[in-house]
Amino acid sequence: MATPTSSQKILQSVSIEDFIAGLRKLEEKDFTGVQGTLEYMRANPVDPETLQPYLFWNPQHYTRNLIDKTDLYELLSLCWEPGMKSSIHNHKGQNCWMAAPVGRFLVQNYCVLEENLAAHHCNIVPTEEVAITWDNPVAVDPLNPVHDVRNPRELNQRAVSLHIYSRPFDSCVVYSVEQCSCGEIGLQYTSMYGKLCGKASN
Repeated sequence: MATPTSSQKILQSVSIEDFIAGLRKLEEKDFTGVQGTLEYMRANPVDPETLQPYLFWNPQHYTRNLIDKTDLYELLSLCWEPGMKSSIHNHKGQNCWMAAPVGRFLVQNYCVLEENLAAHHCNIVPTEEVAITWDNPVAVDPLNPVHDVRNPRELNQRAVSLHIYSRPFDSCVVYSVEQCSCGEIGLQYTSMYGKLCGKASN
């Protein structure tokens, strides 16, 4: 898929402040289903220059930076060095939308054939792979929400993704295909509202 030119970005993109203002006008039904928020993201690609206050980098792992949060949603920017990927994970039953203001991402989806959290056992298999680009945000399928996210090493560039979660959550289940294992982990922010958190380097 072609990368937008600079002139396209100037004409079509919005500042993160304007994006948040519009996001806060969405109704609860827009977050309950996936289509309303997805259409909003498609119509309002964020100007990456305006994200600078919310971009923090770590050479060891991607960072999670809180931009905005209400009872209905939380908006995060994630910063990825080349080749970084997430664990295979779910979103604790919450909806998720992802956009790529900078770079290009691959999302590998998985089908859960068996899951026993108490025994830390699972059986999952990869299904389809989806690309996220500047002009192609995606919604996580609520019926098959297990996936990982990757900044392909061959692109050799830093990348930034925007994530909207509805409702906010602070833990998720992670999975291992090789070990047939799963378990719940806590989630932390690297920064909040443009300020680094105390344990950001952990």
